[in-house]
Amino acid sequence: MSPDFGIIGGGISGLVAAYRLRVAAGPLASITLFEPADRLGGALRTERIADQPFDIGAEAFLARRPEVPRLLAELGMSELAIGSRSAARPTLYSGGRHHRMPVGTVMGIPTQSSSMIGLVDDETVARIDEEPARPMHWITGADPSVAELVGDRFGQQVLTRSVDPLLGGVYAGSAATIGVRSVIPAVAAALDGGAANLTAALKASVPAPAGGDVPMFGAIRGGFELLVDELVRASKVQWVRATATRIDSATGGWEVRHGDGQRSRFDGLVLAVPAPRLSSLIQSIAPITAAAATRIEVASAVVVALALPEGTALPDQSGVLVGSDEPLRTKAITLSSRKWAKTGNVELVRVSFGRFGESAAIGASDADLLEWARHDLATIFGIDARPLDSRIHRWTDALPQYGPNHGDLVAELRSGLPPQIEVAGAYLDGIGVPACASSATKAAQFLTAAVMAT
Repeated sequence: MSPDFGIIGGGISGLVAAYRLRVAAGPLASITLFEPADRLGGALRTERIADQPFDIGAEAFLARRPEVPRLLAELGMSELAIGSRSAARPTLYSGGRHHRMPVGTVMGIPTQSSSMIGLVDDETVARIDEEPARPMHWITGADPSVAELVGDRFGQQVLTRSVDPLLGGVYAGSAATIGVRSVIPAVAAALDGGAANLTAALKASVPAPAGGDVPMFGAIRGGFELLVDELVRASKVQWVRATATRIDSATGGWEVRHGDGQRSRFDGLVLAVPAPRLSSLIQSIAPITAAAATRIEVASAVVVALALPEGTALPDQSGVLVGSDEPLRTKAITLSSRKWAKTGNVELVRVSFGRFGESAAIGASDADLLEWARHDLATIFGIDARPLDSRIHRWTDALPQYGPNHGDLVAELRSGLPPQIEVAGAYLDGIGVPACASSATKAAQFLTAAVMAT
């Protein structure tokens, strides 16, 4: 008998899980996906702005991780992959001016003081130089926040001017909200292994340069919607546009309640929903998992996409990350027409707002958000062009925070799952499209093996 699989959540994690289940279980397996949104893809959302496809959710993937290139190759889409322009680099904006991105850092944390000169004051530079001579009290297995570790060793300016901008761009969080083991695991491992100080641990953790001309970031020509469409086609998934509200046990499997009181039975499930939704969905059958999910905090963000007149004087850089101590509302600006090969007859720009604990941007009107974007573009780049077109999208509770001891929390969450139920998503093993694809692949593999064994 062919298995019946259910997937709850139609983002990239759910779609990759559907595709992997199809490959593993074969053409006769039934795969049903529950997603109430107006389109599939979740944080992969391609809009048209000034008649150009533009990703207003996730806009790139780490090209040096293998998951997305491998997936594109399997789907026959490799020719659509594009890389970020190596000549276009981002800057840091702090103290009212631009700074080159520090070299030789680990998530903005310096391995040597010279990389911070001009970005931080002389006292902080001296503090970085003197760090190896200060006693280091590290407890093996500890997972303090990045702020606790780096702030103590290098000072507050390193956090607000170098570390926070990078963490804000990836997690919509800050050094105070993110654990060391989640964001710099190699540094934690080096300290566990006996590194005498933070500088030594950082130097042992600097990643080796990528070989050849592999760009740091990749994207898809035509937008991520092309990947979404191809995953739907290849998985032959049945999309039920309804909210799954509850999971109950059923004979030999699981029952999903959805829509207006309907019930569907499955041999196995992949739950690819954000952590806040997971808790209520699984409370009756997995209370340990549900309780753990409630302890994963989330942040909201807003993306404002602008189409500026062709010829608007954008600098030849990929964008800017803004220090958390700057009196600006934006946390990052991506100059998309510079980061990627330019297409069309407009200049495309993304302005991002929102960090963990902030609510102003998510509650602001479209008019206010557009005004904030124009103000910060003028302040940072001297650009005061009136947009020809724009799109705004609010990502509410969309970015999980990898707080201290997050790994232990995820292990507890997974330990409470019943048989033939797996989880996938950005709150588990990392933020970003590659990490989501990885978690979905593992979930599909484990679920297929478990269902086929029964």
